[in-house]
Amino acid sequence: MDLFRRSWRDRLGDAGLTAAAAALGVLLLMGTKEDLPPGETIAVPRDLAIGTVTCVFLLLLRRRYPVGFAVTMVFAQWTATMALGTAAIAMYSLAMLRPWRTTLPIAGANLALITTLFWMTSPWHQFRQGIVTFALMYAVLITVGMLVRSRRQLIASLEERARAAETEQRLRVEEARLLERERIAREMHDVLAHRISLLAVHAGALEFRPDAPPEQREAAGVIRQSAYEAMEDLRDVIGVLRDDSAGGAPERPQPTLADVPGLVRESRRAGTRITLEENVPDPGLVPSRVGRHAYRIVQEGLTNARKHAPGEPVRVRLDAGTGLDIEIVNPLPPGPPALPPPVSGAGLVGLAERVALLGGTLEHGRTGDGRFRLRARLPLVIAHARGGGRER
Repeated sequence: MDLFRRSWRDRLGDAGLTAAAAALGVLLLMGTKEDLPPGETIAVPRDLAIGTVTCVFLLLLRRRYPVGFAVTMVFAQWTATMALGTAAIAMYSLAMLRPWRTTLPIAGANLALITTLFWMTSPWHQFRQGIVTFALMYAVLITVGMLVRSRRQLIASLEERARAAETEQRLRVEEARLLERERIAREMHDVLAHRISLLAVHAGALEFRPDAPPEQREAAGVIRQSAYEAMEDLRDVIGVLRDDSAGGAPERPQPTLADVPGLVRESRRAGTRITLEENVPDPGLVPSRVGRHAYRIVQEGLTNARKHAPGEPVRVRLDAGTGLDIEIVNPLPPGPPALPPPVSGAGLVGLAERVALLGGTLEHGRTGDGRFRLRARLPLVIAHARGGGRER
């Protein structure tokens, strides 16, 4: 049954309302018995039995059929005085579970029927007292029911908005991750195309070398042809990632670690105070793919510093040993920012994708002394020993 599939909170609420209906019905029964005219009696056992049956039906049907049960109780309440309590709680349930356009006509019809029957069966003073009592009781019950319904709808709308905001944030993060992967794939296309083209050129030179043995020339021809086919396959697979608006124009060369000082100078011209500490003996020995990702990490760190802490000094440290350590630190401005910064964190998501691609680690967040630190470690093998640090 539907009753056994309800949550414990719903069961507790149903039990509480059923108990309230029974208590209200018994109270009305006791008041009616005391106010009976001389010579009239009321069958209390029969009244209690009918009232108990209506309470059981209230427990079972109030949620599943609130309109039908309320309409039924409009007429069934006249079979027993105790059923008046069940009818009142049925109206409360109707106001809580259905809109006011449904509740008010049924409640108005019920109160009109009560008024008519009191007018026909009661003296004037009892009629006036009974109508005022029932009108106030129904007004309170229906008002409370509508308030409960409005509160539940407000909570449901807030929960839905929270779920929608969470879903939107997850989609933004996922979109940023996909865009960063697409950008990395484009860079991979450029780098691989360059390497494979060099391989094809050298193989072609070896193939057409006059003094080369025939076996060597044949092997060089196979290498050149394979390199050409690899470039075609690479262009077909990754070339679709390029924008249509690019018009097939070649992209500029990808940045390396040696381009970081130029990036710092450009940021200084934009007004940012930057201290660059470079402990890299020879940037040319850093693999190009590691240097490319390191450049992007520094670029994103400087962008975040300008965005979230404008006017504050920034320290950039590059340290090469068995790995390449990148650290970007800036003080956080006191007080709330004049313009709230974006909260999506899409740039940091992209950096996490880049670092994960190389098997490195990325840390970012506030420090205990009121600064923000972005730190990445990229795996690396450097040919020379580490040189002394120099500050620019």
